[in-house]
Amino acid sequence: MLRRTILAATLLLAPAAARAQEAVTVFAAASLTDALRALGQDWAARGNPAPRFSFAASSALARQMEQGAPADLFMSADEDWMNYVQERNLIVNDTRVSPLGNSLVLVAPADSARPVALTRDTDLRALLGPNGRIATGDPAHVPVGRYAQAALTWMGQWDAIVPRLARADNVRAALLLVERGEAPYGIVYGTDAAASQGVRVVGTFPVASHTPVTYPFALTRRAAGNAQARAFLAFLTGAEARPTWQRFGFSVPQ
Repeated sequence: MLRRTILAATLLLAPAAARAQEAVTVFAAASLTDALRALGQDWAARGNPAPRFSFAASSALARQMEQGAPADLFMSADEDWMNYVQERNLIVNDTRVSPLGNSLVLVAPADSARPVALTRDTDLRALLGPNGRIATGDPAHVPVGRYAQAALTWMGQWDAIVPRLARADNVRAALLLVERGEAPYGIVYGTDAAASQGVRVVGTFPVASHTPVTYPFALTRRAAGNAQARAFLAFLTGAEARPTWQRFGFSVPQ
């Protein structure tokens, strides 16, 4: 009888133990790509299963989750898309935290760049010339595009620039348009500009021109009982990850 009881307990615990050792699936904003890959390697080096990452625009990832995509952690590039999944009961609310910040910058190809003062007196349309466009995320749904729209509106430039936008699916796609010379300027995050050899920052948008660029992280509902996912989230938001985030250019509020 005792042997049967032990066997039954072992069978019940086995699935939970197996889940604890499964790789964590992370849906993350494209701008987190390089830093998260480095942190994923650090996590695996500590004896944990290497996390699986899916990088895209926060909007695309949020909608995939809404349709049932199996994410354990969601990391958005703005608060709005985290609000979207929270309103649909897709995350564990008390795990939501916003541990990172970023800057919004104007970039140009590295070999053809000169500084641009980004003030309310700046005439960006004149800077573009007759055919030039500014690459950024699509403001209809991509966070970097929404920040760009806010900044351009603050400058009084939105109506003039909106017909000249090169709308990309995510911030890395916008960066690529500038790297290739297909757009003379782009509005991206400071961290993405720093990761590129093909562009240089020619101006930084004033902090007052847009809402703060923040990155909310949260555990998803489907992973509520996943100890590995909780541990990885704690690692990413803890002191051990801070130097890596900072090395890739993110601000980490105290």
